[in-house]
Amino acid sequence: MTKETQITLPDFRNLGILLRVALALQVLGLLAALAHAADLAGAMALFFRYAAYLEPPLLTAMLILFLAAPKLAAQPRHQAFAACVAIGMASAAFWHVLLQADFPDAGGSGLWRTLLLAGSAAGLILVWLDWRARRLSPALAEARLQALQARIRPHFLFNSINSVLSLMRSNPAQAETALENLAELYRVLMADNRQLSPLAREMELARAYLDLEALRLGERLQVDWRVDAGVDAAPQQILMPALVLQPLLENAVCHGIEPRPEGGRIGVDIFARDGQLNVVVRNPCHADAPARPGNRMALSNIRERLALHFDAEARLSAHQVGDEFVVQMVLPLKEAARARAA
Repeated sequence: MTKETQITLPDFRNLGILLRVALALQVLGLLAALAHAADLAGAMALFFRYAAYLEPPLLTAMLILFLAAPKLAAQPRHQAFAACVAIGMASAAFWHVLLQADFPDAGGSGLWRTLLLAGSAAGLILVWLDWRARRLSPALAEARLQALQARIRPHFLFNSINSVLSLMRSNPAQAETALENLAELYRVLMADNRQLSPLAREMELARAYLDLEALRLGERLQVDWRVDAGVDAAPQQILMPALVLQPLLENAVCHGIEPRPEGGRIGVDIFARDGQLNVVVRNPCHADAPARPGNRMALSNIRERLALHFDAEARLSAHQVGDEFVVQMVLPLKEAARARAA
């Protein structure tokens, strides 16, 4: 089996992958029930009976795969594939023996039948996940990521150019600094940002953007950075999608600071908790102010990018609390070493 035709294992620590495995097995159980039942009512009754039999080995196998994911990723592909099938078969055999009282063997052949079905189901699911990753996800993700980044770039560029133009006559030195920041930011915007980026780099770019806006807004813009000590100790090793922090701050400036003559204060909290990286951005707003369309579009863009990178493991929530608009981004705490291994 050549490298191109070998099965690539999914990330068994990704919540989206685990949910798809569970759903795929239930679909196989439903198809088996429909094939063996005489009518729809009988098929549903048989499906629930199958589900009671499938759930324990499924959960056991998923737990083992979750714990063994790093070791499986380090193995040759064909060995890892065989190990996954063997784990599925062993889990099915273990629960088959325990549940014999409710599912008696017919002629003593039930165990071998269970092993055969479990191995076939595990192999089919792994092949389907590999096909999905090879044929659908990369092309779709690449196209959508490029489209999302293209939608962000013009908005940011026009705002930044206006900031620089407002300074060119009144303060040439500050305008030069602003142009340097703008050149650096736009260089990153034009780069291929499909890979994860260190948190330290994203914080550096976000601060450069805020420096640009501070030159334009002056004392109207105040920013409080609160970074957890554990995160601040090694921000270079913590990874996140490129250019998701800066748009959150741009959103806070555009919708929370600019409309207010007196300006306001933006709060940025970054901390790690329960194996997840949390980024919380707060900006002032009126308690009865309606959500602005541009605000929803920016958040939708970021939400889609998080889904493309992390599937169901990441989430973005936005809500209004009194006179503050709060955006919280939660993503798995991936480090550089883990990302390279994956």
